[in-house]
Amino acid sequence: MQRKRPNVLETAAEDLRLAMAVLTRRLRAESNKHELSWSQLAVTARLEMAGPSTTAELARAEAVKPQSMGATLGVLEEAGLVERSADSTDGRRVIFTLTEEGRKTRAEASAAKRKWLAETLKDLDLDEQHTMLAAIKIIKRLAASHE
Repeated sequence: MQRKRPNVLETAAEDLRLAMAVLTRRLRAESNKHELSWSQLAVTARLEMAGPSTTAELARAEAVKPQSMGATLGVLEEAGLVERSADSTDGRRVIFTLTEEGRKTRAEASAAKRKWLAETLKDLDLDEQHTMLAAIKIIKRLAASHE
């Protein structure tokens, strides 16, 4: 019986997935130096980009259950990185906002990841750096294609 040969694009997709997973783990390791979990950093990033949000809005945006988001927000609030307030138009709704300390912590974690990536890219030769710049554009397009 003849074995089915893997499709070239499927093989490329698996290679890309694995490489992205390793890269993600390395970035997590860099951000963990700031003692925040990946999900906590994601929430601080979302609050900084989207602005004040409810637990439900954040849970939907991060594709997690509201209970999980509530736990994440509780840790961030206890650390002084987010603060809660009542919605001015609907007092039943609770709005979370990033504090100045939260912005500072997020900026430090982002800077650590960016520094690690920049140092890693310096190890590439000039042709590889140009290839990487082209690949980044393609990866961005792929990431946005099915939103």
